[in-house]
Amino acid sequence: MAPSALAKPQMRGLLARRLRVHIVGAFVAALSAAALYKFAVAEPRKKAYADFYRNYDSMKDFEEMKRAGIFQSTK
Repeated sequence: MAPSALAKPQMRGLLARRLRVHIVGAFVAALSAAALYKFAVAEPRKKAYADFYRNYDSMKDFEEMKRAGIFQSTK
């Protein structure tokens, strides 16, 4: 009974083949993370700023802070 010989592993081009798979996976992961950040963080933040400044009156806010005594240089 002769032991069966194992097939030689494919070594030539192994790194290039593995890199191709991992680069595609990394690209998909990065694209997914960017889209998740855009729609979960950036868009709600832009909407919150727009909502705040839609009805913001800077002079009214200044007068309230002036009455509260926050500013020392105004009377």
